[in-house]
Order: sequence, then C-alpha cells, then structure tokens
Amino acid sequence: MVSPMNDFDFFAGRWNVVNRRLVKPLSGSDEWDEFPGVSTASRHFGGGASFDEIEFPTKGRSGMTVRLRDVDSGLWSIYWASSATGVLDTRPMVGSFEGDRGEFYGEETVEGRPVRCRFIWTVFRDTDAARWEQAFSEDDGQTWETNWTMDFTRA
Repeated sequence: MVSPMNDFDFFAGRWNVVNRRLVKPLSGSDEWDEFPGVSTASRHFGGGASFDEIEFPTKGRSGMTVRLRDVDSGLWSIYWASSATGVLDTRPMVGSFEGDRGEFYGEETVEGRPVRCRFIWTVFRDTDAARWEQAFSEDDGQTWETNWTMDFTRA
C-alpha cells in the first residue's frame, strides 16, 4: 500500500514519553528499564518529511529521528541518531501506514550479530496519543521480541 504524504503529521508538536526498554535484548531476560522522555517533532516538505528530537533527562542523552517519504514508492525511510554515539544510522527502517498503524522493517546489530528489526507505530487519535515499539528477530521475522516501547501523550 502506498502511504499518504502526511502519515506523520499527527506527530508534530511536543510529547511526554514513557520509555520501557529491555535491558538485555535477545538474551532471555525480562528485566525492563523504565525512564521518561520529552520529544519535540516537526513536519517538513509539506508532510513528506518528519523530524523529532527526544531528550532522556535521567539518562543524560538524547536522540533524533529523520523520516522521509519516497515520492515514487510511497514508502517511508526512518533514520536514527543518538547523542551517545554522534553517528547517524544510515540503515533505514522502511515501511508504511495502513490507517493508524505503521510497520517498518530493517536491519540492526545486537552483540555483534545481525538481526531483523521492526518498528510499529500506533496512533490513538481519540486520545491524542501514540505508541512506538521496536522488536528484534533472530529467525528472519518468524518470531519477534519486543525490546523497547515508547508511549507518547501530548504535552
């Protein structure tokens, strides 16, 4: 399905974020770290691009995301950078929305080994909230382990 130009328009503005991150993904551990975040997002190119910066005040670092919609395919590419590394990850997560749910897939490295990665965005328009989750797969997408969730509420 070709995604509309304005899929990420809902995200423009300021958000309070509750993060839950699995401490040791793909290790069998069920220990989660919960921490706050504050995100500010903006739209660009008439809705064909989205940018946000998130601050993790208790972690002493921040991150940023750049999302670009390919005009020909209608697919979104999502790129991440962290102040912890100072490097833009140039392996995009690629996908689209169907209604208020977006799925994006790409590659990640965990403990030196390559794994499949999935982002799911869910928009809750009736409560002006959203949820992002990240999952990894070691078996090429047959099974997934969710390892990070962010629950966004409008600030």
